[in-house]
Parts: sequence; C-alpha cells; structure tokens
Amino acid sequence: MIGKPALLRLLARTPVRTFVLAPIAVAAFEFARRGGSLAFDPLGVLLLAWGYLQYRLVGRYRIARGGGGPGLEVPPERLVTSGPYRFTRNPMYLGHLIFFVGLAVTFRSYFAVALLIGHAVWFDRRVRGDEARLAARFGTEYTDYMGRVRRWLPGLA
Repeated sequence: MIGKPALLRLLARTPVRTFVLAPIAVAAFEFARRGGSLAFDPLGVLLLAWGYLQYRLVGRYRIARGGGGPGLEVPPERLVTSGPYRFTRNPMYLGHLIFFVGLAVTFRSYFAVALLIGHAVWFDRRVRGDEARLAARFGTEYTDYMGRVRRWLPGLA
C-alpha cells in the first residue's frame, strides 16, 4: 500500500497532473455542468494522443542522448540540440500543452481552456528557471542554442 507522503509526491508530479488528474477533473466538471452527459469531439482525441506521445517519445529521446533523469531534478549530462530540440527548446512541455488543447477540444470545455492557459503561464515560468540552470551548466553552448532555437514554436519567442 502506498503511504500518504508517497501518494502526495506522485500526485504532485507534472505528468500525473497533466495526463491523469486533468482529464479526470475536466470530464467530471463537464459531466456535472451538462447534467450527466458529456460532449465528445473525436478530433480532440488525436490532439490528446499527439501531446502524450510527444511528451513520452521526446523524453526518451532526450534521456538517450543527454542522460540525466526525466525531469531537471537529475539534469542532463549533455546538451541535446538535435531531433525535436532543433525546432523548439521545450518539446516535452509543449506536449503537455498540446494535450490540454486536446482536452478542450475533446470535451468542448472552457474549463479545459482555463487549465490550458494556467498551465501555459506556469510552464513558461518553469522554462525560464530551467533555462537559467541549463545556461549555468552548459555555458555558451546553451546560450548559443537559445539564440538559434525558439523557446516554444519556430518563428515565435
């Protein structure tokens, strides 16, 4: 049996919040709001799958090439600038946000849109801290990379 502190640590993990708790919360909210029914748009399921797979596959890519752990608690040993990292500095976090778009579309949910906006702000703040740590760790190699590759989307700051 899992203890309370371990359960709280698990629930505090970003992937658990995004890919488990958020869908449950959105579905429950929309079910209650709509009086026991749910709107469902299959196009959203494609976005859900895209966001989740992007997060998982890019995470594996980064760990295989950069070492470290899945988060920055165990930082990478090498800077990864190839593959999806040649288009955006944060493809894993972007996968989370795509997933939230998928939740909004799937359930036609303004609540999911609110979660998306809140998480976009939170991830942007988190990224700025990550960038400072990576710049301290990798120096000019990282700051040069920052000059070449956008934080979120190609063509956007």
